[in-house]
Amino acid sequence: MTVIAGAIVAAIASFFVSIAGAAALLRRVVPTNEVHIVQTSKKTTSYGKDQESGNTYYSWPSWLPMVGLSVTVMPVSVFSVRLDEYEAYDKDRVPFLVDVVSFFRISDSNTAAQRVATFEELLQQLESIVQGAVRTVLAKDDIDQIMVERSKFGMLFTQEVEEQLKNWGVIPVKAIELMDIRDMKGGSVIQNIMAKRTSEIEKDSRTVVALNKQAAQIAEISAQREIELQEQNAAEVVGKRTAEKDQAIGIANEKAHQEIKVEQKNTAEREQEVRRVTEVRSAEIEKDVQVVRANQSKETAVIGAAAQRESAVIAAEGVKQETVLHAEGKMEAMKREAEGIQAEGEAKAAAETAILKAPVTAQIMLAERIASLPGYQNYLVSIRQIEAGEKIGIAQAAALEHADVKVIANTGETAGEGLAGVGQLFSAKGGQAIGTMLESLAQSPSGSAVVDKLAGLSRENAS
Repeated sequence: MTVIAGAIVAAIASFFVSIAGAAALLRRVVPTNEVHIVQTSKKTTSYGKDQESGNTYYSWPSWLPMVGLSVTVMPVSVFSVRLDEYEAYDKDRVPFLVDVVSFFRISDSNTAAQRVATFEELLQQLESIVQGAVRTVLAKDDIDQIMVERSKFGMLFTQEVEEQLKNWGVIPVKAIELMDIRDMKGGSVIQNIMAKRTSEIEKDSRTVVALNKQAAQIAEISAQREIELQEQNAAEVVGKRTAEKDQAIGIANEKAHQEIKVEQKNTAEREQEVRRVTEVRSAEIEKDVQVVRANQSKETAVIGAAAQRESAVIAAEGVKQETVLHAEGKMEAMKREAEGIQAEGEAKAAAETAILKAPVTAQIMLAERIASLPGYQNYLVSIRQIEAGEKIGIAQAAALEHADVKVIANTGETAGEGLAGVGQLFSAKGGQAIGTMLESLAQSPSGSAVVDKLAGLSRENAS
């Protein structure tokens, strides 16, 4: 029993030692630049630096029940995806080659492990994404613009892939860089563009050199012109100084002559002023004498005129009063006469108005009386009808005297009624009745013979 118990203990100890050794062999410590995504039968856990579950785990084989697992290793460091000599086209389908470099890192390891099985597969898919972005962006511009603004297209590449990368748990570290653009084998588009750029640079350089030479020559000409102007200005200043000196001497001499003439003029003016004062005083004395004399004559004339005017006023006042009295008498007589004529005219007008109104008033009264008596109205209408019948009969008798018409009246008709019946034959209604009668006659043999005979007579008369 003791031997068996010792054997069992030894076996158990050996088992635990084996388990401890196996555990030591299966223990994994995740490197700093990696993340291990461990998939068990129940959950997915990421191990690595800065991961919540730590950076160590036991890698039990996947065939072990309950504890078996599978591991996907992804780097957490920055990795690059390069496109070397990638064929692209611009918006005009011009082909060229580009070199593109992009840098990414895994931001969500669990999402990345769900999308791909290995990191190499992730690289392949990211390369396809970058290729599609490069083709899409470059196909929107021409080759000249692409060569000039490489940085802009790097930003456009990044914006194009950024949203897609979230589905793989990846983010770009920096903008995708367009490293190089060159011709495809046998192509010369890029070479031609570079040659054009080179020629433009050479043109600009030669233009700047020519402008600099032109500016230097202009500066030299300006300097020479400035020197000549300074010399001319100096000569002009000397000439002006000489002329000013001569002018000053001449002016001084002229002023001396003028001052002499001014003094002579002042002397003559003073002499004339003395003579003028003397003559003015004499004239003023003579004027005062004449004024006194004129005042005397004026006062005498005024007194005489006042006397004459007073006499004339008195005489005119007498004539005016006489005229006014005569006119007032004449006006009063004419006024009386006009009032008499007005009264006579008003009386005549009233009489004529009454005469004119009398028959109108009588007619109005008669009309009102007739309107109120229907029997009298019928009486007047019958009188007018008798008068009208009389006139019609007279006219018919006069017409019958000159007409070759025989009217046979029967059934008690009068001659007038018979004539009226004949007249209806020549109306539209009578013509229609005659036509109907002839048509009825033509339907029978005897009637047809009568119609034919009438027609023959009508043709003979026409011929």
